[in-house]
Amino acid sequence: MTRSDSRRTGAGPSRPQRADPSRRTGAGASRRQRVVGLLGTPFGLAVLACLALAGWAVWSGGALDGPVARQVRTTSFYADPGLDVDRAAAERIIGNRRLVVILRSPGADLRDTCKQVHRAADGTVVLVLSRDGDGDDYDYDTYGCALVPGYDKKNLGKAAAAEMIIGRGIDTFADRPLEAVKVIAVNYDRLVKAGTVPDGARTISPSLPRFLLAAAAVTGVVAGASLLYLGGRRAGRLAATRRVRRDGLTDSRSALSAATAGLAQQIIDLDPQYALLYGRQGDDSGFARRYRQLTSDHAALLDRLATLDDTDEAAVGKLTAHVESLSRRAQALADKQPERHDAQPEKS
Repeated sequence: MTRSDSRRTGAGPSRPQRADPSRRTGAGASRRQRVVGLLGTPFGLAVLACLALAGWAVWSGGALDGPVARQVRTTSFYADPGLDVDRAAAERIIGNRRLVVILRSPGADLRDTCKQVHRAADGTVVLVLSRDGDGDDYDYDTYGCALVPGYDKKNLGKAAAAEMIIGRGIDTFADRPLEAVKVIAVNYDRLVKAGTVPDGARTISPSLPRFLLAAAAVTGVVAGASLLYLGGRRAGRLAATRRVRRDGLTDSRSALSAATAGLAQQIIDLDPQYALLYGRQGDDSGFARRYRQLTSDHAALLDRLATLDDTDEAAVGKLTAHVESLSRRAQALADKQPERHDAQPEKS
């Protein structure tokens, strides 16, 4: 085909079709609707509540704190890495006072350090210090921040006094940090006696969201375990019931099979006697008539057995009773007893 032919006939490479923007918009709207519908359910609301609680726990628990604030949140003394100071001894000197001492490396921004620990050391008197000077002529550069209750309003004056007094006399021990910490602890005790800072021990406890998360976790575990236990018991009861029913059906089916096999054997045992009587000039006595009726009923029984539903307990029981009735008729024939009217074959 030439190029002109393809133009006339419309043949040739087809152009790619642009996706319908309305379809994309509809799919996006459908996804948004599903998300909104999910969030409107009790499950979605519970997920949102857990996310909000987790976010609150992360924020209040100090996950966003710097290294200084993270340690000050649980201890009363911090020293920058590389400084030669016994941190455990310093913590023992401070004890449970509402006092935090932070020893920074020379040249550190002490004011910024005070801002970093505002939330972590709330309710305490914080003294940030670092060595200042060269050779044998150096002292401490200090910055105090009294984070006592109301330090920015009604207790502003007391907070300022505490910040001025807390670091007095420590320059003498610029080369002995532990001695300087002892002096700071004594200054703090004087402030407590003067009523400048409140008395009492510092308590460090997990934030409220952590308690709530722990309670939610325990509740979830207990509730989940309870549901699993109750669900397991219910499933066990149902399984036991089905097992008993299945065993009962199996026993009923086994009894039916045994009775059917016994009936077949009875008919086989009667067959020679029938052949003997029938061979005598075509005897059509009552025995022959009853034997033929029995074999006919047995054939109908086999047809019913082929279509029997093994799960239908009532049908299995009914058919077993019918087999037993046929067996009694066969036994009566074997014993040469007269036909009984209550042993008529069951209509199939």
